[in-house]
Amino acid sequence: MNWFDRISEHSVRAVARRTSRRSLLAGIGALLVGAASLPLLPVARGAEGKTAAGPKAQAQPVAGGDADPGDAAHCDYWRHCAIDGYLCSCCGGTQSACPPGTEMSAITWIGTCHNPGDGKDYVISYNDCCGKSSCGRCFCNRNERDTPLYQPGQANDYNWCSGSTQANIPYHCSTARIVGLAE
Repeated sequence: MNWFDRISEHSVRAVARRTSRRSLLAGIGALLVGAASLPLLPVARGAEGKTAAGPKAQAQPVAGGDADPGDAAHCDYWRHCAIDGYLCSCCGGTQSACPPGTEMSAITWIGTCHNPGDGKDYVISYNDCCGKSSCGRCFCNRNERDTPLYQPGQANDYNWCSGSTQANIPYHCSTARIVGLAE
């Protein structure tokens, strides 16, 4: 036997003396369960200006003017295809900025909406603005392509303010930021 075989055999026998089959199987099972639960953990998106556009989006914002038709203060505005909440454009903010006194949640849900102005589909990031009580104006609940809560990145019935810097921070309104062009 060469030296590598002797060291390998000695190491394996030493582990076998200290470990039972049940504890080895328990360790492998715990590793598999832990690895399977990783996709369930919340993901900080947008905290440092990063977005969760995904692999099929390009960072190309929509042009203004005729290419962005509609009124952002109405529920039927094209960017609101998957929104659920009060529109920040009615609450002192804009489509991409929170009203004064609130902060944008670091986590978000996303949707893909069709812009009738240019005929293209865009990835929209719906960020909740948190820090004040609910705005109470321009409530909009559109659930196009909404998924159940077990896919939280595409579900709009989730408390996205739970990812904010402060604990128990209340929801105020929702933005609809364009992340990129969907392909």
